[in-house]
Amino acid sequence: MLVELRIRDFAVIEDVTLHLGPGLNVLTGETGAGKSIIVGALSLLLGERASTDVVRDGAERASVDAVFDIRGRPEVDEALEAYGFTSEDGLVILRREVAREGRNRAWVNGSPATAGAVGAVGSLLVDLHGQHEHQTLLRPAEQRKLLDAFAGAGDLAQEVARLFGSLQAARHELESREERARELAQRADFLRFQLDEIHGARVEPGEDEALEVEAKRHEHAEELIQGAGEVHDVLYGGEESVVDRLADLERRLQQLARLDAQLAPFVESLTEARVILSELGRDLGAYAASVDHDPARLAEVRARLDLIYRLKRKYGPELTDVLATAERVRAELDELDDADTGRSELMERIRILQRELGEAATRLSELRGDAARRVEAAVSETLPKLGMPGARFSVSLEPLPEVSAAGRERVEFLVATNAGFEPRPLARTASGGELSRVMLALKAVLAEVDEIPVLVFDEIDAGIGGRVAGAVGAVLAEVARRHQVFVVTHLPQVAARADTHILVEKREGAAAASATARVLDGTERVEEVARMLGGDPESETSRAHAQELLSGAAG
Repeated sequence: MLVELRIRDFAVIEDVTLHLGPGLNVLTGETGAGKSIIVGALSLLLGERASTDVVRDGAERASVDAVFDIRGRPEVDEALEAYGFTSEDGLVILRREVAREGRNRAWVNGSPATAGAVGAVGSLLVDLHGQHEHQTLLRPAEQRKLLDAFAGAGDLAQEVARLFGSLQAARHELESREERARELAQRADFLRFQLDEIHGARVEPGEDEALEVEAKRHEHAEELIQGAGEVHDVLYGGEESVVDRLADLERRLQQLARLDAQLAPFVESLTEARVILSELGRDLGAYAASVDHDPARLAEVRARLDLIYRLKRKYGPELTDVLATAERVRAELDELDDADTGRSELMERIRILQRELGEAATRLSELRGDAARRVEAAVSETLPKLGMPGARFSVSLEPLPEVSAAGRERVEFLVATNAGFEPRPLARTASGGELSRVMLALKAVLAEVDEIPVLVFDEIDAGIGGRVAGAVGAVLAEVARRHQVFVVTHLPQVAARADTHILVEKREGAAAASATARVLDGTERVEEVARMLGGDPESETSRAHAQELLSGAAG
């Protein structure tokens, strides 16, 4: 529900705040007072492009703020979250500001937003009739949604969309798999050659590094044997070896330690050094004896390294890359081998989805056809009461070449506003007043399933009066039982049914004219209805007539 609307420095409006209530909210006033300007300001919150022309003379910027109560409207909360906003205590505040110079700005609950985000949220809250671009019911997608809701087929329509999405995904997967299978089939011989080449080499992780070490040892075998033997002899094996000399020093130091106990730790250190060097000398001797000077083995190692180098150059740069290539190639060949099985399973899934989609779409079409006939009859019956005796409303269910996410048919609402003319899409209805009345008839029929909480009607009373005016008021009051209705009118029969009656007046100031708005009650409301009836609001006769109209509307 629209709780409050504040407009500042917009056209002739300097500062107006409207406190709106549930049910039927009516704006009345003299021609030119600024009633439609208020509707124009509200349309900014529905995404209308801002023009600097709306900024009041002498002001730097114009602004429009609207406070909505969105409790019980989860779809609005979802839209807010999609744009990164949240409601506050069940309220959402939309604001747009138009600057005479510089950039225009928008806010949602005090946070900066784009005009598009404000319009997207606003379109879930307000349906404005009188300016085509803001009427959600002019969009075939919205018409289809409302028809499905009226038919009680909302869940079925979602199931059709879900099945269609699953079918499209499965078809896309099949197409991708077949394209992949063709690609693999073209490369199969090459892939098998790669796998045979790598597997035939029987390489192991880290083998190249181990072979490099072995090759170096074979290439320098004589130098390694000679060098290790020399160190062995000096440390351990030869005459006057280091170990023998250390043994002599150890014995001498032991003698000295008997004279001074402080030398005992030094004896221990020297003993440890002798033992370590003894082990080192023996190990070097064993190493020298183990080195194998084998030219034949060296040739084998070099040949193996050459093979690994060629593999690394083709599939590397490292041996791990070569092994990874083998795994990838094996996986691709396995994929090719499994392609027929996977394709059969996927084709069976597609056949099942096609059958389920076709059955669901057929049930949806049946429900839509029945609902379309009921909506056509109800709207066509209502239109003559609204001053359109020759009007005819119909629902077009145009078959599609194949089932889509929306079902088997394209849904569109059509209307012929005069007898003898073929029905045309609602968006091509020329007269704003006629279109508003068609929309009112639709809203009356679809009120229980229409989720837009606030309906705004402008120009709805163009060219009507008398009994028709009373019928328009009655229909508006009926719609207002399920929605908050905001209507600009010159009809006293409509104004008399208002739950909240707002008077818009233009006052001439010292500098410029300014429009004001205030809620009427009691005597003031009687006077305004008397004025609208065309009489003297000060006369007893006019007042009595107005009071009678108000009492009749209340009854």
